[in-house]
Amino acid sequence: MEIILLERVRKLGQIGDIVTVKDGFARNFLLPQKKALRSNKANRDLFEGQRAEIEARNLEAKSEAEAVAVKLEGASAVLIRQAGESGNLYGSVSARDISGVFAEQDLKIARTQVVMDHAIKYLGIYDIELKLHAEVSATVKVNVARSAEEAEMQEKGLDAKAAEEAEDISVEDYFEKEEDLEAVLTDDEAEEETVEETVAEEATEEEEKSA
Repeated sequence: MEIILLERVRKLGQIGDIVTVKDGFARNFLLPQKKALRSNKANRDLFEGQRAEIEARNLEAKSEAEAVAVKLEGASAVLIRQAGESGNLYGSVSARDISGVFAEQDLKIARTQVVMDHAIKYLGIYDIELKLHAEVSATVKVNVARSAEEAEMQEKGLDAKAAEEAEDISVEDYFEKEEDLEAVLTDDEAEEETVEETVAEEATEEEEKSA
C-alpha cells in the first residue's frame, strides 16, 4: 500500500514522504495510529494544504516528549514475581506490566511506548527502552525479583559488578599520554640502575679494605 507519512517513522521516512509498505502494517499500525494517510489525490491535496499545521503539531509533540524523557531517564521500578529456583518466572513480564508499575509512581507510560522484542521470563535487572516520540527515547530500569529483599540484593550485586569493572584498569589508564607512562618507566629504570651502582661501589670498597 502507498501511504503519506504524517510523522517520521524509523526506516521508512520523514513527514510528507510517500512510501510503499505492506498492507497489514498500514492497516494495523500506521493508519489507526494516525501516523500516515493512504496516498491518493484527495489525501495528497489535503496533506499539502495542512502541511504547516501537521509539522507544527509534530514539533510540539516532540518538545513534550523531550520533557517527559528528562523526567523518565534513569527511573526504576521493582516488579515482584514468583519464580523457580533457576530464576525462570511463573509467567512473564509484558509491556503492559511495565507501563502499570511506573503508573504507580505517577509516571505515565503507554503500553505502546515500551519497546520489547519479547516478554521478560527470568529474574534480573533490565534496561527498557521507551519510544516517547518518533525522534525521542528514554531508558528505564526494571528489577524483577521474588521479593523486595531480593530486588535490593540484585541491585547491590549490579553496583558491586560495576565497581569491580571500574577497578579493573591497567596502569596505562592512569596516564593521559603514552609519553607520560614512558617517563615513569624511564624513571623506574634509572632508579634501578642507581641502586645497582651503589651496590657495586660498596662491594669494591669492601674488597679494597680486605686487600
